[in-house]
Amino acid sequence: MALSLLLSTSPSSSSFSFSISCSPSISSSYAPFHISLRTRRKSSLSSTIRSSAAVSSPKQDKDEKRIGPDLPTLWRRFWKVAAPYWFSDDKTQARLRLASVFTLTLATTGISVGFNFLGRDFYNALANKDQEQFTKQLLYYLGAFAGGIPFFVLRDYAREILSLRWRSWMTSYYMDRYLKNRTFYRIQSQSIIDNPDQRIVDDLSSFTGTALSFSLTLFNAAVDLISFSNILYGIYPPLFVVLLVYSLGGTALSVVLGKDLVTLNFMQEKKEADFRYGLVRVRENAESIAFYGGEGSELQLLVERFQRAFENLTKLLIASRNLEFFTSGYRYLIQILPAAVVAPMYFSGKIEFGVINQSVSAFNHILSDFSLIVYQFQAISAFSAVIERLGEFDDILDGNSSVDNSELDNTKGITIICSNKPNQVCFQSNGSVPLDTFQHLLEIQNLTLETPRKTDILIKDLSLTINDKDHLLVTGPSGCGKTSLLRALAGLWSTGSGNIIFYGEDSAHSQQLVSSEASSDDPLTASEKIELEKLKSKRSQDIFFLPQRPYMVLGTLRQQLLYPTWTDDSIIAANTSGDLPYLRQVPTFKHQKPSVDDLIRVVELVRLDDILSRFNGFDSIHEWSSVLSLGEQQRLAFARLLLAKPKLVLLDESTSALDEANEAHLYRQIEAAGITYVSVGHRRTLYNYHNRILCISKFDPSKGNEQNWHLESMDEFSANEQAKFAV
Repeated sequence: MALSLLLSTSPSSSSFSFSISCSPSISSSYAPFHISLRTRRKSSLSSTIRSSAAVSSPKQDKDEKRIGPDLPTLWRRFWKVAAPYWFSDDKTQARLRLASVFTLTLATTGISVGFNFLGRDFYNALANKDQEQFTKQLLYYLGAFAGGIPFFVLRDYAREILSLRWRSWMTSYYMDRYLKNRTFYRIQSQSIIDNPDQRIVDDLSSFTGTALSFSLTLFNAAVDLISFSNILYGIYPPLFVVLLVYSLGGTALSVVLGKDLVTLNFMQEKKEADFRYGLVRVRENAESIAFYGGEGSELQLLVERFQRAFENLTKLLIASRNLEFFTSGYRYLIQILPAAVVAPMYFSGKIEFGVINQSVSAFNHILSDFSLIVYQFQAISAFSAVIERLGEFDDILDGNSSVDNSELDNTKGITIICSNKPNQVCFQSNGSVPLDTFQHLLEIQNLTLETPRKTDILIKDLSLTINDKDHLLVTGPSGCGKTSLLRALAGLWSTGSGNIIFYGEDSAHSQQLVSSEASSDDPLTASEKIELEKLKSKRSQDIFFLPQRPYMVLGTLRQQLLYPTWTDDSIIAANTSGDLPYLRQVPTFKHQKPSVDDLIRVVELVRLDDILSRFNGFDSIHEWSSVLSLGEQQRLAFARLLLAKPKLVLLDESTSALDEANEAHLYRQIEAAGITYVSVGHRRTLYNYHNRILCISKFDPSKGNEQNWHLESMDEFSANEQAKFAV
């Protein structure tokens, strides 16, 4: 065909293409949407974002056989994930910004239509060799460029800002639900879903950007289709009919050829995240692996995970290649059709030369609109996988997943109650003079503890009361359920039956709401029900827990000491900056925040005097779990405890890495601070710091309902031990 100057504008990008070509190419109007997902998919192997543990083999097998979701399910999950933001506390800003983006998108479509008519007159002047008219049209073009480019740039900028704001709200929303009610613990401990952190970081980022971009693309395509259909139909109706048949047939074929891409994209995200998590595990456990000399085994495990990702990616590339054969042919087969169809009209003098260019431009616009699924099927399939992963995660967080409800263990057999029962008073025999006053801290009533999946009974029918200064030691053989008892007390395990009652000053309002909830005469209001749920999920501030391996937060030495009772001022200041109110979370604290002198004093109390000089003060930042020995980490955990000043602390072998002298010193410090403690441990030296002992043995199902524990004072236990030794 004749040499032509093709001017095209991309409705989804801020760029114009102005080129001379012998065969006008179909504009890839939605390339940015396509490229962003493919780039993300290819680069995810090198991402350093931490991912959580991979799921067990049965879960992997189920994922391998998964079938892509149907359209109604996909739409339901898309709406469930996308809708909350537009009805949130930021809805006013969100809707105004969205309206501005749609307005700018509409303006860019109008500019594209204007260029279509400018192109017609430009080519007519060129064909007629009318230099004056040609110069005039060229100036119009330059003016249109100068006026049109800002609309394209501002549209993309407004879209990206809205996407970022949407992502920040969704990140806060999902993190709040992920951490609420210890959902993160249940997901991790029971391997309910894979890589929740990747879903919060990667998938949310992809979802907000792509959902917004694709929504605008659909809107732009609809407006574009209406505008250019009138132009093309007015030029030659049969050409419009040919275009309609060609595009609809191509869409149907692309859906058939690419039906496996959704599942392959879903599995690729999972397998790459599993491989990345394996590398993170090597980094976090570098010393243990080095001691074991396990480099070869780790390499084999990593290679296996990478091989699974590689094999799935190979399948994904093959499926993409097969689809690309069709889409490439689909694009280029149609190149000369519009010019060929209208050429006879030009030769017969019914239309001018510029109309040919106008018909080609309108044809390409309409073809891009009709063929959106064909051109972007790979990107749409990748986005569908993101929707499925987020929808699955959202169902888990809501507790509404039909698949995983059982895995979330929603049968709350063990009841934890916060009570404000008054102090108990012991009297002399005549009942007139108080002999001693003590306070209830914890009461366990008929507790039967089972494993999370109810396969084994660990403790049968346990009942005991812990009062102020009533220090209890829990002992027994490995695997009998000592640490599991602490998990139940902390609210992490709830399978079984019985009641756990905590008594504390901060539970009076909770007790009042619980009583109102049980009363049919005075039902709770909606706000009181929400408050009650928050109180139920919140552990009493009078209870503290120290695990065997303390958790070292990412941050300064000051943050290590303040965790989890206080937040550093710098974090609060950062959260209150900017114009995102939903990220402003200023916590409230029971005690006054410790001063620098308090921090120095407590560091000295736990015998970590040299830590300040070694690490240049409280504001130094290090990977604390690596630079501090386990013994130093345990002493730092005791410093947290002494600063928090709870009434009751649960210690799970919290001095296992300390020598006997430091162990004795720390127990004396927490006793002097008036803190009652319950310890789990095997060391005989622990007998010296406790006045009661709970001995647990492994439960024998053959003995029926027989209790597998006994409770006695430390004096009685020591006497019995001496008697056994004498025998």
